Amino acid sequence: MGSHCLIRKILFFIFATFCFQTVGSPYWVSLSHAEEPVPLTLSSAVDLALKNNPLIRITLSGREIADAQLREARAGWFPLLQFSETFTRGNNPVFVFGSLLEQGQFGPQNFQISALNDPDPLSNFRTAVNLRQALFDQLQTCTRVTQARLGQQQADLQKAMVEQQVRFEVIRAYYGTLVAHAKKGVAEETIKMAESDVKRTRDRFQSGLVVQSDLLAAEVQLGEFRQQQIDAEGDVAIAYAALNTVLGLPVDTSQKVVGELGDKRFEMTPKEELIRLALLHRPDYARSGNSIQLNKEGVAGAKREYLPRLDLFGNYGVSGENLSSGSSDYTFGVSLTFNIFDAGRSARISKARAAESMATAEQEHLANQIRLEVVRAYQQHVSARERLGVAEQLIDQATETHRIIQNRYREGLTTITEVLRAETALVRSRLNLVAARYDHYVSYAHVLLSVGKLTDIESYLS
Repeated sequence: MGSHCLIRKILFFIFATFCFQTVGSPYWVSLSHAEEPVPLTLSSAVDLALKNNPLIRITLSGREIADAQLREARAGWFPLLQFSETFTRGNNPVFVFGSLLEQGQFGPQNFQISALNDPDPLSNFRTAVNLRQALFDQLQTCTRVTQARLGQQQADLQKAMVEQQVRFEVIRAYYGTLVAHAKKGVAEETIKMAESDVKRTRDRFQSGLVVQSDLLAAEVQLGEFRQQQIDAEGDVAIAYAALNTVLGLPVDTSQKVVGELGDKRFEMTPKEELIRLALLHRPDYARSGNSIQLNKEGVAGAKREYLPRLDLFGNYGVSGENLSSGSSDYTFGVSLTFNIFDAGRSARISKARAAESMATAEQEHLANQIRLEVVRAYQQHVSARERLGVAEQLIDQATETHRIIQNRYREGLTTITEVLRAETALVRSRLNLVAARYDHYVSYAHVLLSVGKLTDIESYLS
């Protein structure tokens, strides 16, 4: 007994020491914090989103549901086999008479009038196996199988559409982080420029070359730029949270986005050709066509209810007063059923035709919406491209204007107001250039999405 207690104490001591080293040791904590995030490119971000984004998992579940519906529809071609165990006790004359026959216990004494009219209570255990096979089910199984296969195609098209949407959201969020960093960089450069202006103006004020209002104006400008820097830092945090959300990760996941919003030009297809391609490649438009086919099959299935139904059935059972004994019997046969009058049949056909008409109208409406989306995306990209050209010209002009006004202010040929106005214009032109490049990148991705050609990230980067 003492040796067992000693062994338990030693094991407990080892376990406690291990837990302390794992949880409480500063080495482990510093190691976890020392891990650097892996550089995240646009391609790797898209791959990560296609694995982790909840929308992708939803579409995968939709395909699994479609597969299960197909298996369920195909089950109509297989026989139905059932097992049943029934216990009944009573003195109903018909029940007693029939049960005695099933159990093989009917004898001459059971023909007595008293036994027929007022029999003693009887127990009957009935064990049975039932088989039913549809030989011809009005082609309803064929209808359901065809509809289930169309459902599979719809699930695949839904997945393709969602994947393109996820790629677009990743592109927008990925470049959003680059924009946020670029704006933060502009704000930091602006702070340095404003601090230099304040220092130079203070030196000139102490030398008596400018009035105090010039120094105060420069300090106010510096305060406004610091507010912009604070906002830019907040925008960086928000941009990373948005990116992590699209990637399907916790919002506070550390990321290291690599890349830049460089000067890139995209080749643009004519608008009419884009509309034609959209009606060929958009997954949602193809899905609407599948909906029409599915409803047409529903109309055909409703009409097939006018056909007869042919079933094969069989039964094997054992009846007895207890489970250990009894008499066996079997039945089998074929049944032909023809619905001469079914008041709901015409209503079901009308409903199926209305659903087909609605699906056709929805496809026409979707085609109009697709044309509008393509035109909107095309014009937005053209506008973004033109704004980018203007922003690139203005940045050079604003830089040169700021340099000239700074020189004139040093010579005492202009006021501090003109200097601050030039600095504000320079900052605005830098921010406009960053925003214009972002719109140019994202608007092209929107064009590909509207056409249904954002099928892989290489089609966007090329």
